[in-house]
Amino acid sequence: SVGDDIELYTDESRTAVLSRIHTLRQQGEKSGDNANKALADYIAPKETGLPDYLGLFAVTAGIGVEELSRKFKDDLDDYNAIMVSALADRLAEAFAEYLHKKAREACGYGQNESLTNDDLIKERYRGIRPAPGYPACPDHTEKRTLFDLLQAEKSAGIELTESMAMWPGASVSGLYFSHPQSQYFVVGQIGRDQVEDYARRKGIELREAERWLASNLAYTPELPAAR
Repeated sequence: SVGDDIELYTDESRTAVLSRIHTLRQQGEKSGDNANKALADYIAPKETGLPDYLGLFAVTAGIGVEELSRKFKDDLDDYNAIMVSALADRLAEAFAEYLHKKAREACGYGQNESLTNDDLIKERYRGIRPAPGYPACPDHTEKRTLFDLLQAEKSAGIELTESMAMWPGASVSGLYFSHPQSQYFVVGQIGRDQVEDYARRKGIELREAERWLASNLAYTPELPAAR
């Protein structure tokens, strides 16, 4: 981690930067010793020299679902048309859970897990898998970086729309953090100072950053000057 960014390298020498994941930090008032969190906190700081890892994933159970659902609709079978989509969504979530389990095992720290289905549902395991667009990582555009690194369109048949929605809809993507203290959190409202810094780190215009983070802004953006 470098500040609130996470640098990803081309190989284990960690000399050439391949890409960066940009994270946002909570800015709300905290009680006691509670700190304002950012996902970058769960990766070893670059200056420590400690090697660390970040995982990425994208899964889908939605290929062919639209065609099958349309067939049911053409037969005036709305119930099965709805159930096909609902089942695909559940299977995609189950696939994401299964893949996370395999990732924990591959990393070593999950090899001795003995978890029931209830334990898995309540996430009683080490690590988290936050997704871009959700409370801990509210910027949907971070999916583009994730998809480019995974070559998700080619390898999994998942595409991103202009609004950064995944297609097929029954798809799940995100990041794997293995830090033993990692936990989900809500970034919440953020100030203009952080949004300006975030835009600079991502190399985008402030107005674009404000558009993607509109629901998290603790201020009213300035309107563009009239022509």
